[in-house]
Amino acid sequence: MKLINKPKYIFFSALGFVLYVVFTLSLDKISIKLSMPDEPMRLKIVKYFILEGLACGFLAWALSFIILFFYEKWIDFSDLKKRSVYKMVLVFSLTQVLYSFLIWPILYALYFYYMGNDFEFTFVQKLTNVPYFTVIFLIWIFSVTSYKVFNYINLVKVNQLQLESNLRESQLNTLKGQINPHFMFNSLNNIRGLILEDATRARDMITRLSEMLRYSLTKNDVNTISIKEELQTVDNYIEISKIQFEERLTFSIAVSPEVLSVCIPPMIIQMLVENAVKHGIGKIKEGGAINLRVQKANGELIIMVQNSGSLSYIEGTTRLGLENIKKRLSLIYGNKAGFTLQESNNFVEAKISIPVV
Repeated sequence: MKLINKPKYIFFSALGFVLYVVFTLSLDKISIKLSMPDEPMRLKIVKYFILEGLACGFLAWALSFIILFFYEKWIDFSDLKKRSVYKMVLVFSLTQVLYSFLIWPILYALYFYYMGNDFEFTFVQKLTNVPYFTVIFLIWIFSVTSYKVFNYINLVKVNQLQLESNLRESQLNTLKGQINPHFMFNSLNNIRGLILEDATRARDMITRLSEMLRYSLTKNDVNTISIKEELQTVDNYIEISKIQFEERLTFSIAVSPEVLSVCIPPMIIQMLVENAVKHGIGKIKEGGAINLRVQKANGELIIMVQNSGSLSYIEGTTRLGLENIKKRLSLIYGNKAGFTLQESNNFVEAKISIPVV
């Protein structure tokens, strides 16, 4: 952020330089001279010291723009180089020399004008004031650097948050776009075989399959949908799967009416059910049951899918569907959502808990 052309900076920096010098230099000298018995002379000296402080402050403020110009030209906190720092030290030192050359003729002219007589500032006076003048610039450059570092840190934080947000969105879109190709191929082959047996049912299955495709494509740009919409896709998936498994697949569902309008990440339930069919029912010769339960409890939405079988059926598999679910839950809810997979009474139980406002 450039300061050199900002009106607020120009005003407040001028005010800061002048007040600092007046309070640290002029007022100290004035307090000493107030004890003088000669009142006219005392007033003259007071006026001179005030003007002296104003002159020192304004000259320091004016010369600070030389330092600031090169500071904003060379100093980049995102790519800070030693050479730039060394050059700034040189500019800072030369500015101090220039200040010392300019301030004393100005102070002499002010003294001559207000006091009415000549006064030669000694070399010792000039030399002993150099550290004071340098401190003025050091305090100023420290303030400017602190301000710029603060803004740079905030900018880095904003950029990092934006990068993380873009990455999260990209990851979510990638995960949402994952469709099981094996399911699509198997479904098309099963429907092709069904056409000769039951053309009406085959048309219905084609409609359901197209609805699933439309759902996966149109919901790719949203992060949440209602449970009611999600259950329609689950129903389509189960009906298409029954072409292959027929009576081997039994499906039951229990959903509390109050949760139908609750929003969840798209295809979360569908993936749980798909995983249950593929790694559960598909591994059992005689088939089995899948139970879907969705309810709200203790401020959380509980989604539970149980399928016949055991965890040993999915050992050695890549578990892409389950990993997909975990990643999406983590990206959207952080550590507020939970996912567990366990075996109980010849059933594999997948459970998701999502916070509900």
